[in-house]
Amino acid sequence: MGYSVGQVARFAGITVRTLHHYDEIGLLRPSERSAAGYRRYSDRDLDRLQQVLFYRELGFSLEEIAVILDDPGEDPVTHLRRQHELLRRRIGRLEAMAAAVERAMEARKMGFSLTPQERFEVFGDFDPEQYAEETEERWGGTDAFEQSRRRSARYTRDDWRAITAEAGEVLQAFAAAFAEGAPADGERAMGVAERHRAHITRWFYDCTYEIHKGLGEMYVTDPRFAANYERVAEGLSRYVRDAVHANAARHA
Repeated sequence: MGYSVGQVARFAGITVRTLHHYDEIGLLRPSERSAAGYRRYSDRDLDRLQQVLFYRELGFSLEEIAVILDDPGEDPVTHLRRQHELLRRRIGRLEAMAAAVERAMEARKMGFSLTPQERFEVFGDFDPEQYAEETEERWGGTDAFEQSRRRSARYTRDDWRAITAEAGEVLQAFAAAFAEGAPADGERAMGVAERHRAHITRWFYDCTYEIHKGLGEMYVTDPRFAANYERVAEGLSRYVRDAVHANAARHA
C-alpha cells in the first residue's frame, strides 16, 4: 500500500506541506492513491525524494532539480557521484571559510586588518567590511550599536566560537519546530524566539521586543538575511518572523 504523506514527512524530516507543494509542482508525485484518494508513496518515490533533498541541500532551486532528475540520460549512480563531488567541494570551501574567519578574528584581536586580497581569497565577491559599513550607516550612534561594538571588541576566538555555536542551536530549534508543524504563535516557537532574543541581549546589546520585531521583519525583507533561513528550510524566514512577532505580542 506504500507510505502515507505523514510517514514520509517523518522519515525525511520535512513537513507535510512541503510534500504537498512538491506534488503540486510535479517535482514528486506519489505513485499511488488510496481508495479514499490519499497520497501513497512507493520506495521509488522515496528514492526520488532523497535526491530532491540532496540537491536542495546543495543549493539547487526546485526548478533546477526537476530538470536534473527528469533527464533521461541520468541514472541513480550518476546522481550520487555528482552529489559526492559537490559535497566534497562544499566541505573544502567551508573549511577554507572557517580558516578565513579565524584569521579575521585573530587580526581584529591584534589590532590590524586583513588585506583585501586575503579577504577576497576565500569570500569571493562577499566583502565582510561592507556589512560593517552598512550596519554603522543604519544604526551608528544608537545605544544598541555602541553597546554591540564595545562588547564585540572584547571577544576572544573562544567567545566567537561560543556565540556561533549558540546561534546555531537556536537556528536548529527554529528549524525543528517548523519541520514538525509547530505553529509560529504556539508556545514552542515563541519559546525559541525568546531564546533568540536572549542570545542577542547576552552577547551584543539589550534587544527589546520592539527591536526584536524589527529584526524579524528584516529576516524576511532583506534577501541576504532571509537566505540564512531559507537555506535550512523553504519558508523558515517567515516562520521565524511570525514567531518573533507573536512572542513580542504576548509580552506587550
